[in-house]
Amino acid sequence: MPQPELLDAFVTAARGLEPLLATELSELGAQDVRERRGGVALRADLASLYRACLWSRTASRVLLPLFVVDAPDPERLYEGALAHDWSALFDVDVRLAIEVAGRSPGITHTHFATLRLKDAIVDQFRARSGRRPSIDTEHADIRLHLHLDRERATISLDLGGGSLHERGYRRDGGQAPLKENLAAALLLRSGWARLAAEGAAFCDPMCGSGTLAIEAAMIAAQQAPGLSRRQWGFSAWLGHRADLWETVRREAVEARRTISLPIHASDSDPRALETARANARRAGLAPAITWTLGDALQQTAPAASGLLLSNPPYGERLGSENELIKLYSLLGNQLRQGFGGWHAGIFTARPDLAPRLGLRASAIHSFYNGDLPCKLLQFDIPAEPPSAEHGSDFANRIRKNLRHLGKWARRNGISAYRLYDADLSEYALAVDLYDCAGEIHLHVQEYLAPKDIDPVRAEQRLRQALAALHSIFELPSERLHFKLRKPQKGSAQYERQSQAQRFFELVEHDCRLSVNFDDYLDTGLFLDHRPLRLRLQRESRDKRVLNLFCYTGSATAHAAVGGASRTLSVDLSKPYLEWAARNLQANGFASTLQTRRGVRSAWNEPHVLLQADCLQWLREQAADPASPRFDLIFCDPPTFSNSKRMEEVLDTQRDHVEMIRNAAALLRPGGTLYFSTNRRRFKLDDAASAGLHVEDITQQTLDEDFKRPPPAHRCWKVTQL
Repeated sequence: MPQPELLDAFVTAARGLEPLLATELSELGAQDVRERRGGVALRADLASLYRACLWSRTASRVLLPLFVVDAPDPERLYEGALAHDWSALFDVDVRLAIEVAGRSPGITHTHFATLRLKDAIVDQFRARSGRRPSIDTEHADIRLHLHLDRERATISLDLGGGSLHERGYRRDGGQAPLKENLAAALLLRSGWARLAAEGAAFCDPMCGSGTLAIEAAMIAAQQAPGLSRRQWGFSAWLGHRADLWETVRREAVEARRTISLPIHASDSDPRALETARANARRAGLAPAITWTLGDALQQTAPAASGLLLSNPPYGERLGSENELIKLYSLLGNQLRQGFGGWHAGIFTARPDLAPRLGLRASAIHSFYNGDLPCKLLQFDIPAEPPSAEHGSDFANRIRKNLRHLGKWARRNGISAYRLYDADLSEYALAVDLYDCAGEIHLHVQEYLAPKDIDPVRAEQRLRQALAALHSIFELPSERLHFKLRKPQKGSAQYERQSQAQRFFELVEHDCRLSVNFDDYLDTGLFLDHRPLRLRLQRESRDKRVLNLFCYTGSATAHAAVGGASRTLSVDLSKPYLEWAARNLQANGFASTLQTRRGVRSAWNEPHVLLQADCLQWLREQAADPASPRFDLIFCDPPTFSNSKRMEEVLDTQRDHVEMIRNAAALLRPGGTLYFSTNRRRFKLDDAASAGLHVEDITQQTLDEDFKRPPPAHRCWKVTQL
């Protein structure tokens, strides 16, 4: 019996997949397999090439070279292509597409190369028959691949008819999906083929559109990934052998097995989960996969052993660096606690965050997700979860504070308070508890560790602290908000850190206030000023109130609730003034936003929000005898600001004398100015009190949750003599 003819071919793959692809192709019958950059060169008979198209899980394209021509310029490319007999390859009625890759010094535009190759084919058919193939890049019957390499061009037939990662089951990939062949490569590199044969379980707790779980089910079922494809590039090729293809395809159908092992996938996004279910139905694998809606950081193993493989969100998808740090810290803890005895793989574009997991990688492999370099980190999770001794001091302190401060807060009707503030030196965190209409949120800020602190130790402490909070409060991870707090320059403290735009409402002393846990370093509500806001509320009845450096206007809202006849809130930030308007509106008060320095023309409105440089505006108003006067003034300037919109740099230590004296000049007889600052080591200059009565009321403005020294702020009550 004659041996089948061997054909030279080149199978492409994404960078990093070449070794896996070479192994696959050898197992599918290819010979003389040689790894190359971006793919594998081989020799194979036609049946093996069909199997490569149908069975390869990692390939992108199976290219059958037709001929090589000298192509130093577009015209030589045209001439070389015109000399080839295209009618021996396909009929004139086909829909044709041409793709170009590579580089050539003489052909600098790939689109022009496409046109010249198309012209050669069309001109030849038209000259011989008076008819020509049509061009259809979307639904081509024949796809040709032109590869430019310096002055040579290789023209190949794409036997798959397009990228083989398109299995046919995915219509909507969701947000930032993995390509199917990359997902399969991650599974193969993680040893899933062997584990599946042994009956191990699979779990992806952050499944997105479900690609990893579907590919895992496909491997477990021994289902050829190309079975769902409806169109092949060899179907209209005149060298195609339909009988041989039918034999290869029938073999694949008969090879499929029923899956008995557990395959679990979950996600916190119901829309992503619905997309995943639909993808699984189209792949014919819906019954094999259990889909659940849930938080990845609360998942536990569905079996005694198996493979957990996941592609956690990258920064662009998650929204901020802080959320990534929290995710990796809690994920590592959850793997240790809930997946003992499992093998785990984390595919990430942020290998620098791997230490946050607190696990030692047993293997690391490099891949590319598109153009993004990534790592597959593999871990063998110890069968026994770690003892609870690590972080127990922190957990005990949190429980102790919660008992004490929780009772105090309930007794005083307080819905947001500082639960912990670096009480233990080795856990340098601030933890604030917010009760938003019965929904508990924790806002956790890590203070920047001194340079003499071991960063590995600091990461370990943070992991322990976040895990303890997650466990004690049993919160979904989206209600545990983490920030890294470090000295801020200029207005960085008030700049956006993400674009979540999620606002929550809480009630403080009968005043409704909006908070945002994600978009800025602070939440929009300074908890240490709670007693001062209550004081303003109680003293505002029928008063004119000025709020300088008003931030989100929480003090203004308290004054309005307290019955202020007029309020004026001044800040340079329009987003924060809009936030102030939100706070006023939540309490039933309309406001007017002004962007000019003078306010006399708007003083007929009860609540005015003025966008202005406070320092400059104060100076101008104090010098104008006709400017409005106020009964109550609250001035809480930032420590330092060099915002580009300001006319000068603000330094509270340097400028406080001018600020206090100019603000006091705007007081009506009997009026009161409250000046507050959180600048460490602030010293009130004697010049500020000349001709004024200045009383340090700091201790009166600190509630039970801020009694720890040093004080969170300093505050003075200023009145005219």
